[in-house]
Amino acid sequence: MTDTLDIKITKTQHSRLAETDFNTLPFGKVFSDHMFVADYIDGEWKNFEILPYGPILMSPAISALHYGQSFFEGIKAYKHADGKVSIFRPDKNAIRFNKSAERLCMPTLPEEVFVQSIAALVDIDREWIPGKANHALYIRPFMFATDPFLGVNPSATYKFVVIVGPVGPYFSKPLRVKIETHYTRAAEGGMGFAKAAGNYGSSMLPARKAAEEGFDQLIWTDAKEHKYIEEMGAANAMFLLDGTLITAEAKDTILDGVTRDTVIALAKSWGIPVEERKVSVAELIEGAKNGKLTDAFGAGTAATIASVASISFEGEEYFLSDPQTREFSKKVLSTLDDIKYGRAEDTNGWNYIV
Repeated sequence: MTDTLDIKITKTQHSRLAETDFNTLPFGKVFSDHMFVADYIDGEWKNFEILPYGPILMSPAISALHYGQSFFEGIKAYKHADGKVSIFRPDKNAIRFNKSAERLCMPTLPEEVFVQSIAALVDIDREWIPGKANHALYIRPFMFATDPFLGVNPSATYKFVVIVGPVGPYFSKPLRVKIETHYTRAAEGGMGFAKAAGNYGSSMLPARKAAEEGFDQLIWTDAKEHKYIEEMGAANAMFLLDGTLITAEAKDTILDGVTRDTVIALAKSWGIPVEERKVSVAELIEGAKNGKLTDAFGAGTAATIASVASISFEGEEYFLSDPQTREFSKKVLSTLDDIKYGRAEDTNGWNYIV
């Protein structure tokens, strides 16, 4: 990596590494020894620092808490058999990070600052990266407004923070999903394409209701008519329908997922037709009925490739083929794993070596 950032580094006096049970890693609940912090003040990013992981002092009046100027990203770092450490496609996350910032009227972050700050933190805490299969170091960069001012105006100051932690699989089994036709995740002209904290806050009630009915995830539909598939709660929704990979177009209600983009690139390289377009609920259900829907999965950084076992719509549950027999998604997952863990040649330059 190119190291051009002037980062102040203060290492912890007491590592929690030896106290951590790497055989039990609930997703998003275990964090490493350090974090990266930077401030946006007087129109520029400054005060780059890596310091021990811990609380951040803030005013109870900061605008992020009152007016929602807050968003995040999700990335993973992997340990290779030869000891190398790689971060998967951080440049793509940097682009989406800045799209979120612009939509929330927040300052953008130079790509080199985004990537180098993450790489520096991963390098310091590289011993926290699990060596087991299907495990990784989850990276959570986020930004929030810090002006102590109660007024509906963009903040003048912001904080950029990166925290990391070891994780195992996000989902432990194929998913029962329900097509949501009442609640809405995002509307045209809104901020569905941004990883805004508020998007996730509004999704929690319908997700909990679905969980109470026995479902693992929702598939969101469009806000106008609830006729078209958008995305799943924790991933982009992708389907192999009559031999063609189809997924909703990444527009202002859809996250432009890094894993989604990677799956599309792999499918095209294998000669599989790809369509990024409106996907109607009707054609999806018809495909489930007539057997033309041969694969369905969520694609995301946390979820990676999460197989869909069944799709429920208007009280009817449609069971799909056994995920273990699905050629496409199994090939995608194994190919991704081989690249991320350094077992296969990275011909696309997706691995950023720390």
